[in-house]
Amino acid sequence: SDRYFAANNRCPHMGGKLSQGKLEGTVVTCPRHGSQFDLTNGQVVRWLKGSGFLSRVGKALKSPRSLATYNVKVEDDRIWIEI
Repeated sequence: SDRYFAANNRCPHMGGKLSQGKLEGTVVTCPRHGSQFDLTNGQVVRWLKGSGFLSRVGKALKSPRSLATYNVKVEDDRIWIEI
């Protein structure tokens, strides 16, 4: 059976549009700084891409925050999202 997930389109790091990011399985990657989130629960997979100086500064300035996700239900060929 198909699985559907709903989440905020804005990355909690710097507001990148996640709909323009890359989706691999249930993990979406922000196109701005490479932060990754699991769409099943919104948990952070990776806060910022890389491990260099800029990544460390970015992590120090803004600590990791989960992505807002929403309950999804499929009923009578319709997808319902609880907001």
